Amino acid sequence: MKTASTDRSAWPALRRSTAAAALLLFFLGNSASAQDKKDYALIYGTVWSADNHALPGVPIKIQRVGNKKAKWALLSDRRGEFAQRVPTGDNEYVVFADIKISKGGTKPQTKVHIYRNERADISLHLSE
Repeated sequence: MKTASTDRSAWPALRRSTAAAALLLFFLGNSASAQDKKDYALIYGTVWSADNHALPGVPIKIQRVGNKKAKWALLSDRRGEFAQRVPTGDNEYVVFADIKISKGGTKPQTKVHIYRNERADISLHLSE
């Protein structure tokens, strides 16, 4: 017959393993929150028509200043909005609507300067 004192001999080991599990969860939780740190910047914009209505489905391209080819291509959504994550750092980008234009014209575009992991809000206004 076992006494109550022998049943309690397992409690210290159980306490140690529970404490170890709690510490492990604490450290795993802290390392996950450090990984959630925002390591990108955001270019967010809206495409507007000549009569100030949001335009959906407009092809948008984004390239770094000095590059010949666009690095990102996307479409404005049903509210005429678009968003693109770009690398952090001191960079300058050209955002333009990739639409057909009359000969000699220029595509609607704007320059965006990103300093760190910020959000830049822009508008592209299309003319008729």
